[in-house]
Amino acid sequence: MAGEENRVVLHGTWASLYSKRVELALKVKGIEYEFVEEDLTNKSEALMRNNPVHKKVPVLVHNGKPIAESLVIIEYIDETWKESPRLLPQDPYERAKVRFWAGFLHQQLFEAMASVIKADGEAQERAVREVHEKLRMLEEGINGSYPGGTPFINSDNVGLLDIVVCSILGAHKVQEEVLRVKFLDPEKYPTVTSWVKALIELPLVKEAMPPHEKLVGVFQLFRARALESAAA
Repeated sequence: MAGEENRVVLHGTWASLYSKRVELALKVKGIEYEFVEEDLTNKSEALMRNNPVHKKVPVLVHNGKPIAESLVIIEYIDETWKESPRLLPQDPYERAKVRFWAGFLHQQLFEAMASVIKADGEAQERAVREVHEKLRMLEEGINGSYPGGTPFINSDNVGLLDIVVCSILGAHKVQEEVLRVKFLDPEKYPTVTSWVKALIELPLVKEAMPPHEKLVGVFQLFRARALESAAA
């Protein structure tokens, strides 16, 4: 019974950046979990039951209780398993900064990058400019919020903000290969570039991220479908 009470199950897909966020959080905290690979073209009854509002991954089921949305799940993990390493700072102001920049990355930078994948020609050029504007804002904002270096470089501990950065920019070489567009420029964005480079070199991150070629195939398929849909 005790084992069932402490059971942790993650419903996700291997290619989902949102699922990867939760996987990384669980690995950083050293929490044992069962991963259930979902087929999003034929969603399981368990997924539909556990996330009836969005019907999407990831969903974490702990003690039989489902939690949806990647950022909500990560905060739940940190609040439930309070032992170190902590994923969010204990200081309220520092925690607020992390939440702000995680929201910026999640809502603005990620959306801008998704627009590039879905567009072609002049529309894609406009979307690329938007991504660079968001990267410029991130570079300046992180330098202002963390004058001693990025959160990871400061503490040498992977936290919520590092996990979100990793999920969005960790596969930048895949995105650049598929789109033939360079996003991370060490001359324009030295802080962000060095931050991403340090994170993707971590053994824990290397282990969690899907193989480059597999991700290239997924991005190519997603882009082809998005362009077909836009042309229809």
